[in-house]
Amino acid sequence: MVRICIVDTTFARVDMASAAIEVLQTLMPSARIVRRTVPGIKDIPVEIKTLMVREGCEAGMVFGWVGPTLNDKISYAVYSLALQQVQLELGRHVIDVTVHEDEAPGDERRLREIALDRARKHAENLYLLLYRPEELTRRAGTGRRQGYPDAGPIG
Repeated sequence: MVRICIVDTTFARVDMASAAIEVLQTLMPSARIVRRTVPGIKDIPVEIKTLMVREGCEAGMVFGWVGPTLNDKISYAVYSLALQQVQLELGRHVIDVTVHEDEAPGDERRLREIALDRARKHAENLYLLLYRPEELTRRAGTGRRQGYPDAGPIG
């Protein structure tokens, strides 16, 4: 049985983890999904690493939410680097599903749509990484997007 570890935050304004879990349970009904919630993105790297080691997870997903200020962007950069380090140390994928609040300034409905679409599409990406990597190769260069309509290939 495959185990998937998921970490999300209370800072997020949309419950993206639940949307992703729904997709994962459909695509991998026998998977064991372990979820933890932390206050903010800077708490995610240690939590996902600890959880993946303790639970023996083959892969993980993390769900972050970044505010619109420069300080928020700097925090995201630090978080992203730490998350890359976790992946390198564990030798396992951790899909980062992060929404930046300035992706849809002043439009909460659109921001919610972006967040849920991104969570669902990245859950499918995790499934493909684990079970059908050849499908990802088939999709190479096709301009796939998470949170937005696909851009399509150039040429």
